[in-house]
Amino acid sequence: MRWGCHLPRASWSPGLRRVLQPAEALQRHRHNLAEWFSRLPREERQFGPTFALDTVHVDPVIRESTPDELLRPLAELALEHQPPSAGLPPLALSQLFDPDACGRRVQTVVLYGTVGTGKSTLVRKMVLDWCYGRLPAFELLIPFSCEDLSSLGPAPASLCQLVAQRYTPLKEILPLMAAAGSRLLFVLHGLEHLNLNFSLASTGLCSDPEKPEAPAAIIINLLRKYMLPEASILVTTRPSAIGRIPSKYVGRYGEICGFSDTNLQKLYFQLRLNQPDCGPGAGGVSVTPAQRDHLVQMLTRNLEGHHQIAAACFLPSYCWLVCATLHFLHAPTPAGQTLTSIYTSFLRLNFSGEMLDSTDPSKLSLMAYAARTMGKLAYEGVSSRKTYFSEEDVRGCLEAGVQTEEEFQLLHVFRRDALRFFLAPCVEPGHTGTFVFTVPAMQEYLAALYIVLGLRKTTLQRVGKEVAELVGRVGEDVSLVLGIVAKLLPLRALPLLFNLLKVVPRVFGRVVGKSREAVAQAMVLEMFREEDYYNDDVLDQMGASILGVEGPRRHPDEPPDDEVFELFPMFMGGLLSAHNRAVLAQLGCPIKTLDALENAQAIKKKLGKLGRQVLPPSELLDHLFFHYEFQNQRFSAEVLGSLRQLNLAGVRMTPLKCTVVATVLGSGRHALDEVNLASCQLDPAGLRTLMPVFLRARKLGLQLNSLGPEACRDLRDLLLHDQCQVTTLRLSNNPLMAAGVALLLEGLAGNTSLKHLSLLHTGLGDEGLELLAAQLDRNQQLQELNVAYNGAGDTAALALAKAAWKHPSLELLHLYFNELSSECRQALRDLGSAAEGGARVVVSLTEGTAVSEYWSVILGEVQRNLNSWDRGRVRRHLELLLRDLEDNRGATLNPWRKAQLLRVEGEVRALLEQLGGPGS
Repeated sequence: MRWGCHLPRASWSPGLRRVLQPAEALQRHRHNLAEWFSRLPREERQFGPTFALDTVHVDPVIRESTPDELLRPLAELALEHQPPSAGLPPLALSQLFDPDACGRRVQTVVLYGTVGTGKSTLVRKMVLDWCYGRLPAFELLIPFSCEDLSSLGPAPASLCQLVAQRYTPLKEILPLMAAAGSRLLFVLHGLEHLNLNFSLASTGLCSDPEKPEAPAAIIINLLRKYMLPEASILVTTRPSAIGRIPSKYVGRYGEICGFSDTNLQKLYFQLRLNQPDCGPGAGGVSVTPAQRDHLVQMLTRNLEGHHQIAAACFLPSYCWLVCATLHFLHAPTPAGQTLTSIYTSFLRLNFSGEMLDSTDPSKLSLMAYAARTMGKLAYEGVSSRKTYFSEEDVRGCLEAGVQTEEEFQLLHVFRRDALRFFLAPCVEPGHTGTFVFTVPAMQEYLAALYIVLGLRKTTLQRVGKEVAELVGRVGEDVSLVLGIVAKLLPLRALPLLFNLLKVVPRVFGRVVGKSREAVAQAMVLEMFREEDYYNDDVLDQMGASILGVEGPRRHPDEPPDDEVFELFPMFMGGLLSAHNRAVLAQLGCPIKTLDALENAQAIKKKLGKLGRQVLPPSELLDHLFFHYEFQNQRFSAEVLGSLRQLNLAGVRMTPLKCTVVATVLGSGRHALDEVNLASCQLDPAGLRTLMPVFLRARKLGLQLNSLGPEACRDLRDLLLHDQCQVTTLRLSNNPLMAAGVALLLEGLAGNTSLKHLSLLHTGLGDEGLELLAAQLDRNQQLQELNVAYNGAGDTAALALAKAAWKHPSLELLHLYFNELSSECRQALRDLGSAAEGGARVVVSLTEGTAVSEYWSVILGEVQRNLNSWDRGRVRRHLELLLRDLEDNRGATLNPWRKAQLLRVEGEVRALLEQLGGPGS
């Protein structure tokens, strides 16, 4: 819509040289605003190259309020969301300036909402809508950041100067502002940053947009409708600052209620999670549309059935956090991104630059206040193993140490503006009347922040370093020191302190410095808490809490209400990383480099003592995840230098977990005696990611992973790598097929380290065994080859046995459980005993009339794979072996051999009973 179409020509400035100039200036203004407000933080760009506010934005619920409601006293904890008033339906953005219920024109609208309800996103989307012509009621929109205006201080500047400085294209049409009337919209975002005083004694009247005044005075006169009285004004603010504008100057109040409708949450997740990825991550991994749809469906079902996550997603900011966490768990992980960095970035998006109260001279950071109060509550919950808090618990942490009127005022502001961001009423059955942290992981993050910032102190530590340094200066003259600490310590402690300082002044400094040990102790005790063993790993627990799948399993000896806090130590390590410390400093929560180094040294010492114990697979992954969060390769190399066995069997190795393991262990130098990744749901992309770890392994177990021929390309490259030191490679129970073994043979031909290769139950068939027979001599180091249970027949088995017998180094060939006739089995036994030096062929539980020395190996394989193999086929093979045992027992007169055969028969019958076959 053109500017010139709705303004009389008489109002144009004589300095304008041509008619179209105002329209062109306006178009440039639209273009510049669109370009600026379309720029998203780095935290948003991770969601994909096509991510834009237009494609994912969901308008929050806006409920119209009345001045009477605003004057009503707050609930004690200001946590309950008040239901909409009768007869006041939600407002759309396009309805904000509609006439009120009495038909009066609305010129000034105040939108308020607690931290995280979406005020900033709403303003950004509103500006973009105007830029793209979707707000036709306004011809000119001028947004101002009140935080920006407050940084100017009292330096005088006119409204025209403020506009021209920020929006250069508007210089040419500033004289037309007054003529625009109600079609001119000022957007004043973040009013809580300005300290406004509407009294005439403090702020005089000013109607001239070109007269220099303090920025606050200009805003006041705009709101008074004394300057540009016809202009429309939209104000956003936190609840605590609503009263800074007298209600007589406000035409409509609107409370931003976030996603109080679950359908809005579902829509947000569908739009956000269905964005295409930025590209393949580590190992070429990418999320398919089907996988994204599956995530959305699971999350939607959880929102419908699990009310607590729906209560958390009442705040749009937590919807963002849920999406970011799911993206981290399931999509390609950007280099250097950690879970801690996601939570720290989340707080920066919501709290960066925010003061608790701009009118307070202390200028206290809102995040610093939250760390002190909510962090205390969070840590007390972690230390006492609870996630549900009573009103008394919350009030005790909020009011601890509050004594002056100013401190009570700050507490009041925090309750109104930010308490709902951190705490929510619990809606789970059996816990009514209690409160929980809005998302469970936020409790552990804030508890970790509370400890790392050193906010948990003993009485001596609260005295501070300054007193310790003073002790060192004054020596034995302690009267000055006692005068200082008498206000901080109880009287009964003074005699003890006096003796301590008099005898050894430096001891006091060491006592104060114990906070480093406290950090390490808190972190290590939580990481190695024995009753938490055998839980799912922490990443699966996070996914379960969001997607609603089976939650973390508890230790069987613990009561059912025991809580697991395994993220707490992860966050402690992550907060000490350089990146997160830099972001925390922006939030007003600085951690000094020296403090971080001292904490790291203390943690290293504790981990060195406790980290040598053998951990269950899921706990070992949590330990590695801690190192990933810590982001310090030298630290990890020193702590993990004694690790020789990497046993992650049974852990579902997602792309993120593969990245974690490769990042932490891939750069180490010492060899790993064994890497066991059996039954980990690995895929070829995971193999590529883990290649640096495989190159350090001597024994590599990859059984039960559904790896097909494609994975054999990566295994071939591993075997051909000049740094490969794998001596044992277990690939049993993977569908490698003949095509896969052909690729493996290429790797074997150029490999000099491999000694033991298991291809048990890999679907090789006759073709695979014939390939092995034809090319086995290309490798001269192999000592043991297991091709049991591959469906091969007599011809292929005999050909491979002959090739093995001629091989210079092969000592053992496993051929049992193949489709072999009794004649073939006998021929294989004869071949194995024909001459010295040839490879021994294991085809049965017997050798002649004696028990084979490998009988326990065969039955052990059956026992381990009983649940994954074809039960009917295994039963048939066991019955054949049982017949061999019975025949040989009848053919021997040696009582010792008979006893051995009877023992093995008993083992076979027991297995047959487990399979449902005839045990007798």
